[in-house]
Amino acid sequence: MKKFIIPIIIIAIFIAFYEQNSPKPNVIITIICMAIFMFGLMKLSAKILPKDEDDEHKTI
Repeated sequence: MKKFIIPIIIIAIFIAFYEQNSPKPNVIITIICMAIFMFGLMKLSAKILPKDEDDEHKTI
């Protein structure tokens, strides 16, 4: 799944930056690309495990 999401995020960012450099940028395309970027990051960050908070108490 990660191999599928990362290229889509990169393509969305590329399209958003390309659209902003055009003479007349389309706001709708930029918003869609940013939504795809945020959705992709949300999916990727869901796989990261939270840091165990018991580690702080063990060091004391």
